[in-house]
Amino acid sequence: MAEQDWLSERFAEHQNRLYAVAYRMLGSSTEAEDAVQEAWLRVGRAETGQVENPAGWLTTVVARVCLNMLETRRARREESAGALPPEPAEPRPSTHPVGQATPEEETLLADSVGVALMVVLDTLTPAERLAFVLHDVFAVSFTEIGAILDRSPAAARQLASRARRQVRGTADASDAARSAKREIVEAFLAAARGGDFTALVELLDPEAVAIEIRGAEAVAAFFAGRAQAARLALVDGVPAAVWSHRGRPKAVITFTVHDGKITRIAVETDPDRLRDLDIVHLLAGDEERR
Repeated sequence: MAEQDWLSERFAEHQNRLYAVAYRMLGSSTEAEDAVQEAWLRVGRAETGQVENPAGWLTTVVARVCLNMLETRRARREESAGALPPEPAEPRPSTHPVGQATPEEETLLADSVGVALMVVLDTLTPAERLAFVLHDVFAVSFTEIGAILDRSPAAARQLASRARRQVRGTADASDAARSAKREIVEAFLAAARGGDFTALVELLDPEAVAIEIRGAEAVAAFFAGRAQAARLALVDGVPAAVWSHRGRPKAVITFTVHDGKITRIAVETDPDRLRDLDIVHLLAGDEERR
């Protein structure tokens, strides 16, 4: 009973981290919860007398559960799609030793592993994904990662390096697209505040839709002279506009951009949904504040 109590306390103590590991690995809150539950069942059947590092041991158990789930997911896709894309090519030499990006690059990469990059993570093999997420996001050593994958630390390092290169490439492309969209949104807000109908029309796709208004000229006429209090912001990492009252967001205006033109404008005012959004207001000089 004492051993079970100790195990329950350690699991509860590290449960938030275990869920975070599972979520980053799987990209699904439901699957992450399932993985943590399966991990609990596994540790309940394990011998804990030799466990010296509960946090590391529990992370290993969850990682192995996630690895199994990723491999099952991959096999299921192979069955349904006929074949998977070819394995990524070996990475080209970099300016840094293999697996040794600068601290600044490591931090940016770790911070960028969110919803926007789940797509590229899905292109990695299960082993690459595990190595990258555990090392770059959760600082798990390559020795521990190698043990989970039944590979050497050097092989685990190579897996993480390969994954990191793919993630870095996607992050660079995402940054470029985000920068271009920000310029368009910023120009739209300036034209709307200034009542510049011509500039608004030029920014809009001919078939643009906003609320229930269709057509570039109709949308431009609606917004001309408006949006006086709307401010440029990043909403869940994407350029948008936010109208706030007494410091609280009351409306979020999002923009769909295709080929450099705004094709759709949507306005979200539901308080519950607004509460769940990560809003970073953009100030002059590219400064940010939450």
